[in-house]
Amino acid sequence: MAAAAAGTASSPLGLGLGLGLGAFEQRVALQILANILTNPLNLVLLGLILYCLHPHFFPPSLASLTPTLAKARGLPPHGPPLSSAKPGGGGAGTSSAQQQQDNGPLLYSHLPRAHPETVVWTRFTPRTLAVHDGSGGSKSKILLAINGRVFDVSKGRNFYGPDGPYGNFAGRDASRGMAKQSFDLEMLTPLDQPLDKLDDLTPAELNNMREWIGHFSAKYAQVGVLVEEGEE
Repeated sequence: MAAAAAGTASSPLGLGLGLGLGAFEQRVALQILANILTNPLNLVLLGLILYCLHPHFFPPSLASLTPTLAKARGLPPHGPPLSSAKPGGGGAGTSSAQQQQDNGPLLYSHLPRAHPETVVWTRFTPRTLAVHDGSGGSKSKILLAINGRVFDVSKGRNFYGPDGPYGNFAGRDASRGMAKQSFDLEMLTPLDQPLDKLDDLTPAELNNMREWIGHFSAKYAQVGVLVEEGEE
């Protein structure tokens, strides 16, 4: 008797009775369950639903997904995964699939190989700015000033380098030349003279200069300001 009761409790009918379902509801539930279990398409859909819901109920730990800094430095695309070589494996004839199996999954690292170059904010004078005219080779910096702001235009070496169309402005205060849209040497203030106050510029010329400032600010890094001699 007890065994029969236990069998009834473990059967779908017993489950229905435990849930308080009537005879009609039990027949409907059994019919739905039978349709699901006997139809291959329904089984596939049920499997997909369970697969999609699984991460919500059993999410992976963040620690298992995040490599340490030491490991991330050696992950692709910067280099092969960091792992100790196994005895008797990892030889020249080892396939890439075998290497991946030995080393674990290949993860991607967004960390750079090295820290980007640090920009040191500097107060330049006309003489100290003139040193950075790009004449020291392809690796030398090219700086220019406009309305007191000093920009690093080394990325535009083809334009501001010694052989570029704006080469006259390299290492100099280009404010007047930019305002007047002129590349003539007389637009440049001599190094032994005070900074150009730009008092005689017209509104249109001042607007030209502001547009150039916007261009440089969007494209190049400002690395300092231009001041009078003795104020650095």
